[in-house]
Amino acid sequence: MNVQIINKSKHPLPEYATKLSAGMDIRANLQESKTLLPLERALIPTGLFLAIPEGYEAQVRPRSGLAIKKGITVLNSPGTIDSDYRGELCIILINLSNEPFIIEDGERIAQIIFARCEQAILDPKDKLEETERGTGGFGHTGAK
Repeated sequence: MNVQIINKSKHPLPEYATKLSAGMDIRANLQESKTLLPLERALIPTGLFLAIPEGYEAQVRPRSGLAIKKGITVLNSPGTIDSDYRGELCIILINLSNEPFIIEDGERIAQIIFARCEQAILDPKDKLEETERGTGGFGHTGAK
């Protein structure tokens, strides 16, 4: 899949870290470092602009290392970038730790994954087909 990109940041284009990586790391594009206080959220610019092909979306996800080591995550995870959006890719980060976290320019703050998606056609009904599960949810299978 070909994704057109404009890079207005001072950093290299995102790339896959390994041959089998699912996501590419996205870097912060900041004029100066940004401190995220505990439970604070911020919109972090990347300097990247994408033209995602029709029938696809980009999903913005947390980086596992930042999440486990620092408590930093993507607030609307996974964030969806629609194929018709042409603005700057910005990442909503939140600090879920008890310590301030400093985001430095060029720091890898999230990852992006491209996925096929379809628009649904809703078909209104008065009753739905029965299944074995039925309305069971939220732990209906019990603890093992």
